[in-house]
Amino acid sequence: MSRFVLITPDARFDHLLRTAVAASMHGEVRSFLTSALPEDPQQLLAGLAVPPEVLVLGPEVPVDEALRLATVFDVQFPEISIILAGEYEPKFVVQAMRAGIRDVLSPTAELAQVTAVLERACQAHSARRRTRRPMDEQPANKGLVIGVFSPKGGVGKTTVATNIAVGLGKIAPMGVVIVDLDLQFGDVASALCLDPEHTVMDAVSPTASRDTLVLKAFLSVHPAGFYALCAPTSPSEADHITVEQVGRLLDQLAGEFQYVIVDSAPGLPEVGLTAMERCTDAVWVTGMDVPSVRGLRSGLDVLKKLDILPETRHVVVNMADPKAGLSIQDIEASIGAPVDVSIPRSRSVAFSTNRGIPVLQQAKNDRAVKGYRQLLQRFDPKWRAQPARKVHRRVVLR
Repeated sequence: MSRFVLITPDARFDHLLRTAVAASMHGEVRSFLTSALPEDPQQLLAGLAVPPEVLVLGPEVPVDEALRLATVFDVQFPEISIILAGEYEPKFVVQAMRAGIRDVLSPTAELAQVTAVLERACQAHSARRRTRRPMDEQPANKGLVIGVFSPKGGVGKTTVATNIAVGLGKIAPMGVVIVDLDLQFGDVASALCLDPEHTVMDAVSPTASRDTLVLKAFLSVHPAGFYALCAPTSPSEADHITVEQVGRLLDQLAGEFQYVIVDSAPGLPEVGLTAMERCTDAVWVTGMDVPSVRGLRSGLDVLKKLDILPETRHVVVNMADPKAGLSIQDIEASIGAPVDVSIPRSRSVAFSTNRGIPVLQQAKNDRAVKGYRQLLQRFDPKWRAQPARKVHRRVVLR
């Protein structure tokens, strides 16, 4: 049985691979000493008694063709681990992983390194065969998916979302992830003072969508004890991310984390609606100005007609000011729903946002902190067990 298949015209690399397998691994190597790659996986597999565990695309194989073939393999035969020979450069590795390649191996690697890479590939093959399940089968125990939405921009939605992440990170350390789904102009990275190596673009790649370990490798770790998945660095990349990929991503994260916070783009974009369908909680953020309140009312009316409102909702008045000319009663009358949390206007919040350090990350006794803590209480299981009449209480502005 050919456990390993190698395609390369490089006889030296072929010898190296065979030596590594013979020294410490079981199985045989089937080599194709050519740089030409098949158009379709079936062309390669037709000549084999059984599919291999590992496919190695060696030196002198055209990289573009290798990435194309790997992408097709990852869709049709995701259990087969693919290794690509190439220099270990960050951009090249990310490109390879997006195509579904399991590992990158230097053409000049030592024997011990080749053996280690092959062993990892075989372990990945075994794990995928054991755990592979239908795409529509979801984990039984899923975490809360908390979407932060606002039909209008400029109301501090990202500030609210990042402070929720910081607060929940204290409650469930490393059990929280925030996802920036403002794919063109997301500010989560800036709001958290992060310079992420990977983004949502990497997290929706075929490899990440099938392997949770790969997905977690694309998350950025924040010092406050949670993970962040930031928006793409280029707005043009958003065009390459589909709503199906976003839905699959949120399902994966909900199966791995206790809390998933989604910072959606302003308005009601298609990606935001897809996220909303998966949210257990929706945090609606509005300012104390007429355009924000009217926008929220219109947005809620549309969502009611579409029947995709999450089961639990939390209306938050951000940057609240009793001298703004509107009262809480005015806002409630306009949107047809009670206001749940008021976060007062605060210089500390503005200063912390500019520094990229959420106000809840600092040990400050600020009046806005109290509002954020009231919001965080709403994600406590004890709060969720309260009778409905106690859930929405009249907010008092101070």
